[in-house]
Amino acid sequence: MAIQFHPEQGTILACDFRGFESPEMIKRRPVVVIAPRLRNRTGLCTVIPLSTTEPKKIEAYHYRLHTSPLLPAPYDSPSHWVKGDMIYTVSFARLFLLSNGKDDRGTRIYDQRVIDQSDLLKIQAAVLHGIGLTRLTDYL
Repeated sequence: MAIQFHPEQGTILACDFRGFESPEMIKRRPVVVIAPRLRNRTGLCTVIPLSTTEPKKIEAYHYRLHTSPLLPAPYDSPSHWVKGDMIYTVSFARLFLLSNGKDDRGTRIYDQRVIDQSDLLKIQAAVLHGIGLTRLTDYL
């Protein structure tokens, strides 16, 4: 079920990128919320995608995010690569809480994880590199 609220910065969610065109993101994958809720921008959230595949060549716009404990399957890798050059503002309809299955009563259990501030700052720096604003990383 899609989210109905703007999550805090640093929250890890799943995003359904279906309907986009390759070489854009085209499948469901984990993302990190990188922007706060903005006034007068209802139903939209700015995220950065994560990948379990290490880039062929690591650039300044990549960042290795270690996730402990592991994210729920199928994203259960000890680390993920931030793709700081692929920032997206998407509808809440594309965003989902990560699910850890169900409890004994059949109620879904959600992984509502927020990364720490130091990781968020490194992700924001990767995004600045990815959009050609490298000089601004000195101010983070």
